[in-house]
Amino acid sequence: MTAKLLDGKKTALFYTSKIKEEIEQLKTKYKKTPKLSVIMVGDDPASSIYVRNKEKKCKELAIESEIIKLNKDTKEDDLINLITKLNKDNKTTGILVQLPLPKQINETKIINTISPQKDVDGFTIINKGLLSTNNNPPLISCTPLGIIKLLEKYKIKIEGKHCVILGRSQIVGKPIAELLLQRNATITICHKKTKNLKSITKTADILISAMGTKANQINSSYIKDKAIVIDVAMIRNKENKLTGDIDFKSVSKKASYITPVPGGIGPMTIAMLMYNTLEAFKNQNEIHKV
Repeated sequence: MTAKLLDGKKTALFYTSKIKEEIEQLKTKYKKTPKLSVIMVGDDPASSIYVRNKEKKCKELAIESEIIKLNKDTKEDDLINLITKLNKDNKTTGILVQLPLPKQINETKIINTISPQKDVDGFTIINKGLLSTNNNPPLISCTPLGIIKLLEKYKIKIEGKHCVILGRSQIVGKPIAELLLQRNATITICHKKTKNLKSITKTADILISAMGTKANQINSSYIKDKAIVIDVAMIRNKENKLTGDIDFKSVSKKASYITPVPGGIGPMTIAMLMYNTLEAFKNQNEIHKV
């Protein structure tokens, strides 16, 4: 058996084409479009790549974007003042602070300075709290939302399935657990202190791996026959090639569906950032139908 590919690149194009169409309609009808402000502190090489990719995607979809680059020695208070200014700016409808931040800046404090209505990453405590209480928050963390949208596009049933999540981060593990619970899945979250990991993963109907610590560490011996396997991690292996937690070669012979790395969840994450940027714009302008 060879697993069917959950093609994130193709699926992301499906969603972004719909987003672009809606933005064009909004521009025609309301004479305005979303604007995303991205703040980058310092010159981390990986962050620079991510920011460029976001800027490129905004341009493709006719979303106005502003990249604000700050010195790595920027003081926390100065960053807070900048975010406060953007919160009050009616033209700026989405705000994103690229992580990681330099050591002198408290990331949690900075994230929670962003207005929840403009928090397109879905990281603020308000949006996470609304998600955990199932109050339909308008802005949900992009990677978990991308996973759900990918499963939906391939018509993969979630209700009643046992979903095992590897990793308990605030960005992926915990929010994807909430989203799956809302769709009536049974959830197990595993982490670095979990014992007998293989005995748990082999019971998963849907396995979502978001560890990012060691390339290809989850091989076919961890996988239940015909399981659905989603790899969130992005790791450079010994050959400097981009891969994930999952040993794609062996697992794809046992799973029913599997995401590639690259080309799986990465493109879906960017697409959902654009989706959130559009949703933030509509909510702030009280636009319910185009």
